[in-house]
Amino acid sequence: MPRKRNAHRSPDLPTLADVARLAGVSEITASRVVRDRGPIADSTRTRVLTAIAELGYIPNRAAGSLASAGSTLMSVLLPSLSNIVFPDVLRGIHSALTHTAYQPVIGVTDYDPLIEERILLSFLAWQPAAVILAGLHHTPTARRHLEHGRFRVAELMDIDGDPVDIAVGMSHRQAGYETGRHLVQRGYRRFGYAGHSVATDDRASARYEGLCTSLREAGLSLIAEHRQPGPSSTKAGRESLEILLGAEPSLDVVVFPNDDMAMGGIFHCMHSGIAVREKLGIFGFNGLDIGQAMPMPLSTILSRRFLIGLTAAEKLIESRERPQEKTIINTGFDIIEGATA
Repeated sequence: MPRKRNAHRSPDLPTLADVARLAGVSEITASRVVRDRGPIADSTRTRVLTAIAELGYIPNRAAGSLASAGSTLMSVLLPSLSNIVFPDVLRGIHSALTHTAYQPVIGVTDYDPLIEERILLSFLAWQPAAVILAGLHHTPTARRHLEHGRFRVAELMDIDGDPVDIAVGMSHRQAGYETGRHLVQRGYRRFGYAGHSVATDDRASARYEGLCTSLREAGLSLIAEHRQPGPSSTKAGRESLEILLGAEPSLDVVVFPNDDMAMGGIFHCMHSGIAVREKLGIFGFNGLDIGQAMPMPLSTILSRRFLIGLTAAEKLIESRERPQEKTIINTGFDIIEGATA
């Protein structure tokens, strides 16, 4: 006899009964694990959670009242809100949604794929109409849920890869390549790189790879590089440049992964009496206002952050149905010549 399924679920989506069957437990036990209610043996919980991940099961916290077909929730997962880059993206999203029925729900992942996965699964339980994330790389479990969901998906900032649905952003590899090309054309030959840990920063890694490629094509390479442990910050930029120049004082230009760290590099130069541009070129990334407000505007690359958020949200609300063809939108970037390199 055919099994009855929840009327609010696609017939292709797994049910709690499927989870229970795969885990070898009753539906009541599986439900208690999902709802985190009552005493459950660790081994039983592990079996149920493994079955949930394998099947891609999503509990419906809204009990059908916010099924994707009628939901006005848009889940937005961003790496940080303290980094000015992402509030700019969020402003773009907000601008696109202001006069619509859609409401963004924000989660912060701290650049951690496992935190992103946990927040994503929590949000999906409320059956959002769409999900917006930063970057194209996610845990296998998160990617599986994104691919099999009945909601729209926009992945922001990066277009160097295979999106689930829509990718909006720029080629970071190309941005790094153009950075090197621009600086070589300006006469720099002894390159240094002062960065931070890129273990979870795919976009900074791509820019670094692009930079190295352009230098190789010019018959050059990085003379020295240093990465501060932990996330990027102005303080990390200052400390990184100090260590870098201590090891290799002959550098004539240093590339930083972002404007925050580049500003720290400028502060180190000010403290140490190093003439920026005359003795050492400084180059950043993002085109932040603070860098352009300096007496010597920062040489950098402008990323169109507001446009990325705006475009992504506008594309998502064009249609609730996910098309067969994936969409990649290149918002591009600009080199700001500035006065520091």
